[in-house]
Amino acid sequence: MDELFEAEEPEKAEPQRRGSHVPLAARMRPRCLEEYVGQQHILGEGQLLRRAVEADRFTSLIFYGPPGVGKTSLAQLIAQRTASRFINLSGVESNVADIRKAVEGAESARRLHGRTTTLFVDEIHRFNKSQQDVLLPWLERGTVRFIGATTHNPFFYVNSPLISRSQVFQLEPLGNDDLLKLLRSAVEDEERGLGEESLLVEEEALQHWARMADGDARKALSALELAVMTTPRDAAGRIVIGPEVAAQSIQRKTVVYDGDGDAHYDTISAFIKSIRGSDPDAAIYWLAKMLYAGEDFRFIARRLIIAASEDIGLADSNALRVAVDAWQAAEMVGMPEGRIPLAQATVYLATAPKSNSAYAALEAAQQEIQAGRTLAVPLHLRSTGYQGAKDLGHGRDYQYAHDYAGNFVPQAYLPEGRTFYVPTENGQELRIKERLDFWRQQFQATQATQV
Repeated sequence: MDELFEAEEPEKAEPQRRGSHVPLAARMRPRCLEEYVGQQHILGEGQLLRRAVEADRFTSLIFYGPPGVGKTSLAQLIAQRTASRFINLSGVESNVADIRKAVEGAESARRLHGRTTTLFVDEIHRFNKSQQDVLLPWLERGTVRFIGATTHNPFFYVNSPLISRSQVFQLEPLGNDDLLKLLRSAVEDEERGLGEESLLVEEEALQHWARMADGDARKALSALELAVMTTPRDAAGRIVIGPEVAAQSIQRKTVVYDGDGDAHYDTISAFIKSIRGSDPDAAIYWLAKMLYAGEDFRFIARRLIIAASEDIGLADSNALRVAVDAWQAAEMVGMPEGRIPLAQATVYLATAPKSNSAYAALEAAQQEIQAGRTLAVPLHLRSTGYQGAKDLGHGRDYQYAHDYAGNFVPQAYLPEGRTFYVPTENGQELRIKERLDFWRQQFQATQATQV
């Protein structure tokens, strides 16, 4: 098999020692499942993936989650635990010829040595449809065991036939305790880590890296390595790393956020639901996260405008004006100052009384149109603005509301009478409800009299 694709057997691999050109994060990859940190929701005792691996009873897997949470390491460890050959392809660099070459090697290994092969494809979402389709017959025949990894939701970026043949597992960002465990291991490990460096790392520095890495182990370990490589030794020959050095080595907090992926949609969902739930603190937090990550402020402004009508509506009709004004103000002054009117609108909407009655009325009317017979416009409401309309009875018996006291006259505007709008008693909508109840009572009284 071409060594371009086939990794060394994990149990026989030469450990990457201190001083190697290999980055610290790569050197500190776990050597067995027992060293693997995090993802206990799928790897803990009794969990599905753990059971499948221990029983050696799986065919195809897809791991998805943010960078630096252990997708590649987990694939390697599964191959090791199941005594499989491990072939690593990249969705960025590999092509159909590479896939066929890897599969040919897998067939030879099974035929000549009775060995199974685990084919790992990193960034599987980068494969186009035809490249993904090439894998299907080999998965059907069991020629390879497939493990894919992606930072994008596979249900959107991976072909349905491949999804249907695979178990999908979502990996979560590592917690601070997990990152601290990895950092301390790297500091103490004399074989693969920095244990021979006469190194003193203060606890506050470790805490800073764990916090700023935001669940990304690679980011945390890279910051540690950079700090060690760039810090001169003191008079005693030690490398001492305190919070100031730690802050310099990772100056901007990493935020797990992609402009068109899960984090984008999940965060805006949390933002809108926090506004709907009247929690200004949560809404401001999610707004701050989006702005920090570089989200387009126009996208946020559009969502505020939608929330103002969908969730607040007539309970505070000023909310829509505030949202539109915030968008226009942000456009006018630009960023970063544009974040201030966005924050103002966010707090206003989150603390405003809520009503979705107008939106619910529209939904009900649309469902009526879709499900039932479309109602014809009553004759008295039809246009009289064209020749022959009045001869057809258009506008006959129409009552002009402004000719009556209070600018209201009981009159049917739907042929069979329908109620779609049901006002709440929240905020300003209480007055609307009182007024509408009075009008509807007058209409019902008039109908009763006519009967």
